[in-house]
Amino acid sequence: MHQSPASGSSSEEVSLNWNKWVRQTHRWVCIAFTVGVIVNLVAVEQKKYTVWVGLLALVPLFLQLFTGWYLFVLPYATKWRSGRGMG
Repeated sequence: MHQSPASGSSSEEVSLNWNKWVRQTHRWVCIAFTVGVIVNLVAVEQKKYTVWVGLLALVPLFLQLFTGWYLFVLPYATKWRSGRGMG
């Protein structure tokens, strides 16, 4: 069984797990958004568009927005927390 080095802290491991979870969620939400857009296009083409069909793409889009912001800010926050961004 492989053990991590003693130099890594528990908070770093939790942070890495959290970042990995957000990244995976972002990827799956992107797939859901793409499917929602396709369903929207088909509904518009068949003239069967309703509000709930529009929400199929809108809800994942908002989730993408928040996970995307997190992933965008992550490298800057890491630099700032390590002290390299100061000065």
